Amino acid sequence: MPLEFDVPLTVTSAVVAILAFWAALHVLGIAPSLWRSIGAALVAAGGIAIMHFVGMMSIIAPVSIHYAWPPILISFVVAAIALAAAFAGFTRLKGNWRIAVPAALTILAIVALHFTAMSATTLKVDPRADVNGVFSPHGWLIPTIAFATFALLGLVLTSSFVDRMLTDLKGLTGATLEGILIVSDGRIVEVNDQLCAMLDMEADALLGARPGDWFVAHDYQPLEGERPGTVEASALRPTTADQVLEIASHQIEYRGRLCQVLAVRDLTERKRAERAIAHMASHDALTDLPNRVHMAEMLGESLRAMGSGGMFAVLALDLDRFKAVNDIFGHAAGDDILKRVATILRNAVGPDDVVARIGGDEFVILQRHVCGDDDVRALASRILDSFAQEMDIARDPMAVGVSIGVAVFPRDGEDAESLRHNADTALYRAKQEGRGIACFFDQQMDEQMRERRALEYDLRQALSRGEFYLAFQPLVSTAFSAVVGYEALLRWSHPDRGDVPPEVFIPIAEDVGVILPIGEWVLREACSIAARWPDYLSIAVNVSAVQFRVGNLASVVDAALRDSGLNPKRLELEMTESVLLRNRSATIAILHDLKARGVNIVMDDFGTGYSSLSNLRSFPFDKIKIDRSFVSSVADDGAARSIIRAIVGLGRSLNMPVVAEGVETDEQRQMVLEEGCRQAQGYLFGMPAPVGAELAAQLRLSGGGSGN
Repeated sequence: MPLEFDVPLTVTSAVVAILAFWAALHVLGIAPSLWRSIGAALVAAGGIAIMHFVGMMSIIAPVSIHYAWPPILISFVVAAIALAAAFAGFTRLKGNWRIAVPAALTILAIVALHFTAMSATTLKVDPRADVNGVFSPHGWLIPTIAFATFALLGLVLTSSFVDRMLTDLKGLTGATLEGILIVSDGRIVEVNDQLCAMLDMEADALLGARPGDWFVAHDYQPLEGERPGTVEASALRPTTADQVLEIASHQIEYRGRLCQVLAVRDLTERKRAERAIAHMASHDALTDLPNRVHMAEMLGESLRAMGSGGMFAVLALDLDRFKAVNDIFGHAAGDDILKRVATILRNAVGPDDVVARIGGDEFVILQRHVCGDDDVRALASRILDSFAQEMDIARDPMAVGVSIGVAVFPRDGEDAESLRHNADTALYRAKQEGRGIACFFDQQMDEQMRERRALEYDLRQALSRGEFYLAFQPLVSTAFSAVVGYEALLRWSHPDRGDVPPEVFIPIAEDVGVILPIGEWVLREACSIAARWPDYLSIAVNVSAVQFRVGNLASVVDAALRDSGLNPKRLELEMTESVLLRNRSATIAILHDLKARGVNIVMDDFGTGYSSLSNLRSFPFDKIKIDRSFVSSVADDGAARSIIRAIVGLGRSLNMPVVAEGVETDEQRQMVLEEGCRQAQGYLFGMPAPVGAELAAQLRLSGGGSGN
């Protein structure tokens, strides 16, 4: 029979199918569930059915069309089930199955519905149908279908290729560590996942906005437009308080248009690391206080800021008893003490002041915006009061004190070096005057410190220049005034200063460590000279506490005795009680070692120490020497005489001879004799004299012959 198709209805049937599948995909959504898959399948199956029946309506022929609806309805259900399975499988299958299975199920749905509907359709000839003049050659349909099919295939392949390229591009941008946004006409048209994570925002919130709505450059220039390099920026809605970003701008062609791409890098972790490294370089690791370098920078800034006028103070602090605490309780306890001190100082200073630890137990405070000395005194008082409360030695054996030296700008110095030096000078005075106090710098301190530094320098050269010599003071029997020995006394004849008193240079020698080679020289020289004396004369040599700390005193004594040939029993080593105050057990071991060699050990200046009785009990001394302060006042001070009597009684009970020092008058000699002192020493019996005629005369008077 003649057959023709209505073109508008035929096109409409194709459009219906396209719209139906578009609607089905929207129902399916990005994350399809089972119910979404069923809903999308019903929409798609309905579209296929409508496409079929619209297509059947486009037939122009002398016929009437009749349908058998039961099989058509069954085929609709089968098609809907197949399409639901196709949609569900596409989201759940992997690999090639994800394409093959849904495609086969979709073909099954279309074929089942279309061919079942065709088989359920009956065309009956209807002569009454008026189709005259309608028919025309319909050879166009087959080429049109073929062309449309191949065009569709071409479009699918092209779109698939483009989609693959876009997918690869999106994957590439997603694989970078940087956030990327593409700007066209000042608006964001594309972003990657890294940027969304960096801002903690969804992509939809960013698209269509301007870059300035989310970022601000640190140079406050707009981000749009070409930049020669990178610029640091901040997010207007940062994910962390210290977030720092770096943005680089480039021009690219995107979707056929010239666009700007902004690459955003998160510098937050790097900036944190840089700040941490800078903090470590400028702060003390233990206390987290600024270190010496940082304090120098802060002091320089204050000097520059005060160029037009103003005052500030530099406080030098040194801990008292810290070394003893560190030695006794260990370095861990010492570290805890330093942390406690840092906390005390932080709480004592003002918000603008700087506290620094410059090494060991030394601290420096830069007190800014000082109006006068009263402000500095107030700060020093707060510090001393805080130490008194927090570091009570009566309750805490690890407690330490603090001494403070103060220098004020511009009065005490106009540069950093002068201020630090003068603060240290004031600190030295504070420690000399009893510790635990604060001293302000004055010019006299500077002169004294310069004098001390000069003495230190000369003292280091004195031994090599042969400026030291020994003077000998006789030790006599109080009953017969016979010389029984001599005490070697160190003297320093300076070429410019003349004779420097021992009480001046010996403490300095101990502080700077020069006492070690000097003490060794004294031992060798005294033993060498005494070896030429009669055998009944002893030689006494004073030993510094510093010599006991080194630990080689026994070997030094051995060398002096061996080289001189002096009998060890003629050598007396005199020491004060201060020797036993530090590292007591090691010191007593050295004393026993010396005593085992035959050397006599004498306690000098007895009665002025802290634990005389325990010291006598700890070590069997060969002799006790009463301090000259008791002997000088024995004539008019009953208490002094009682003390001498008690010491002599103590020595007698311990079988230790007692020597009275500083006897200068016959009355004093008679009194110490009456109290039981076997031996005495003082100007009454002879002035200290070097080896020469005077000493030789003393030796002849004592019946010992020549002293040379």
